[in-house]
Amino acid sequence: MNHTTEIIHIIGTAAFAISGYLVGVRKRLDILGVLIVSLLTAIGGGMMRDVLVNRTPAVFTQNTALIVIGITLLLAWLFKLQNNRKKVLAALFLLADSLGLVAFTITGAQVGLMYELNLFGVVMLGFITAVGGGIVRDTLVNDIPMILRKDFYGTVSVIIGLALYALDSFGWVNTLTLNILLWGGYALRLWAHRVSWALPRF
Repeated sequence: MNHTTEIIHIIGTAAFAISGYLVGVRKRLDILGVLIVSLLTAIGGGMMRDVLVNRTPAVFTQNTALIVIGITLLLAWLFKLQNNRKKVLAALFLLADSLGLVAFTITGAQVGLMYELNLFGVVMLGFITAVGGGIVRDTLVNDIPMILRKDFYGTVSVIIGLALYALDSFGWVNTLTLNILLWGGYALRLWAHRVSWALPRF
C-alpha cells in the first residue's frame, strides 16, 4: 500500500467511524453499543474483502485502523457531535458516509488490482469494501441497508471502481489521479444526493 493509498484508507476509516458513531447516537445506544457500531462500520467492508481474497484481515495484523477509530471517536465525543440538532446530524452523516464510501471503494479496488483480478473482480472488491461496513451497521440497528434504499449510492462505487481499473490499464494510477478520484467521486455522491439522482425503479 503506497503513501497516498494509506492516507485515503485513514480518511475512509475515520469517515465511517463517524457515520457509525452518529447512527449509534441516533438510535440511543449505550457507550458499548456506539463503539461496536462504529468499529464494525469502519472495518466490516475491509474484513469481507480480505476474506474473499483469502488473506488475514488487515485489522488483525495492523493497528492503524484501530488507532484511527479510537482517535476519531474520542474527538467526536470531545466536540460533542451528538448534541447537534437532528438536521445537522443528518448532514454530518451524509458527509461522513459519502467520504467513507468513496475512499474505501478506491482502497478495495486497489487490492483487486494488486491481486491482478479482472474488471469484475476489481469493481466488486471496491464495492464490497465500500458498502460492507454500512450493511453491517444498518443491520445491527435494524435499518434497511442504505445500499438498498438510497439514491445513486452504490452506483458511485461502481463508477469509481471502473475508473480506477481504466486508469491502471493505461498506467495512470498515481497520487494526482487517486486524489482526483477521491474528491471527484465525493463531489459526485454529494451532488447526486442534492439533485436526487436515482436509478430507474421497476
